[in-house]
Amino acid sequence: MAESFFKSLKEWVYAQSYNLRSEAELSVFQWIETWYNIKRILSYLGYKTIEEIEIKVYNQKVAS
Repeated sequence: MAESFFKSLKEWVYAQSYNLRSEAELSVFQWIETWYNIKRILSYLGYKTIEEIEIKVYNQKVAS
């Protein structure tokens, strides 16, 4: 699992261009928070994203 994370992170970082360390730090943070933790499809969630599961759970609570 960690190898997959770092492979994806490397692909992201190598595709970017940074002038300052702070730019790189912000870019990595944004990648983790806006793609890796939300948009990534997970097999243990039935090949859905965390975002899809959260929306489903929220809609179930609202409908109850």
